Amino acid sequence: MTDAPTPNTPPHDHVASDLVESDALAEFRMFRERMNTRILGENNLVINRFFNLDGRAYEGGALSVKTKELLGLVASLVLRCDDCITYHIVRCAEEGVSRDEVFETMSIGLIVGGSIVIPHLRRAVDRWDETEKMRGTA
Repeated sequence: MTDAPTPNTPPHDHVASDLVESDALAEFRMFRERMNTRILGENNLVINRFFNLDGRAYEGGALSVKTKELLGLVASLVLRCDDCITYHIVRCAEEGVSRDEVFETMSIGLIVGGSIVIPHLRRAVDRWDETEKMRGTA
């Protein structure tokens, strides 16, 4: 998958494009792509516009794409969305986020969200470990 958007996929919706995926991440990516295609194929104006807005929000601007992905990770931890956490963990890896940067970012999510974030923090760390294995940095 490339960074370029396709007619049925939001521009930011590329997971593990340059990484050799684990089975779990490959399954996540395939489901996400299949369902996004299905959802966007309905041609619902509000849904399509929201997906487009979501994609544009993560484009580089005053803040870098890397920074925006880290912010997305914090928000995902606080909102306790495991799919979003997985997505942003993989995107952080693709954007070259270091282990120290991702753990510092996750610490902010934990502080903001409180102890209820801990189960999601565990999943985030597990996903981060997967990306490190894929990149050969583990």
